[in-house]
Amino acid sequence: MSKTILVVDDSASIRQVARMTLAGQGYEVLDACDGLEALKHLDGKKVHLIISDLNMPNMDGLTLLQRVKGEPAYRFTPFVMLTTESGENFMAQGKAHGARAWMVKPFKAEQLLMTVSRLLA
Repeated sequence: MSKTILVVDDSASIRQVARMTLAGQGYEVLDACDGLEALKHLDGKKVHLIISDLNMPNMDGLTLLQRVKGEPAYRFTPFVMLTTESGENFMAQGKAHGARAWMVKPFKAEQLLMTVSRLLA
């Protein structure tokens, strides 16, 4: 059975590239344009990994991360921040709230797949 990954980004092109990259390796991919939409996918369905942008309208990635980690069903779901932000302060906040990896855009498909496979191993 394939593993399910939720990709959250306000950029449709980033979601599309991530979807094509991950689906090409056999992952089932769900996507959302912001944190609020992402929470709608977390309705009890098994999600094995979440990849989220930091800066989004309606609900940013750090708030989404905090909400996900507060849900018993998703508390241990690995969470990757995929963002243009590379500052130590942002990374420290992400790590403090439970992010398992931090990737900076633009990203290479190989880098994304390596991070995903490491976290889902």
